Amino acid sequence: MRTLADSRDLIEAALVYAGGTHSYDDVITSVEKGEAQFWPGPHSCIVTQIDEQPRRKILQFFIAAGNQVELEAMAPGVIAWGVAEGCTVARMVGRKGWVKSFLPRTGWTVLDHVIMEKAIK
Repeated sequence: MRTLADSRDLIEAALVYAGGTHSYDDVITSVEKGEAQFWPGPHSCIVTQIDEQPRRKILQFFIAAGNQVELEAMAPGVIAWGVAEGCTVARMVGRKGWVKSFLPRTGWTVLDHVIMEKAIK
């Protein structure tokens, strides 16, 4: 299985699409503090966070990078862990290419939400 260090290339490639919110070191720190969870595969990795809202817990797939077949195989175990932690929803915000991945075929719904951003500084 990959380690965080082995996954640096995958994590940094995924962070390119995160809009500058995190660096690789930020991800390491979040995992080390227990604020994020690292899920390794032989050629892929997933990083999740639990977003606790007043009325529900959301399992946020923050990073999913690597081999699509492997990620699809990893997802049910990650989701089962989220359910055990009290999450009732799994969420992923990602680039448009994910719409063509395994996600819609495995029950993920494309929501009619728009994320807009404006630099103000």
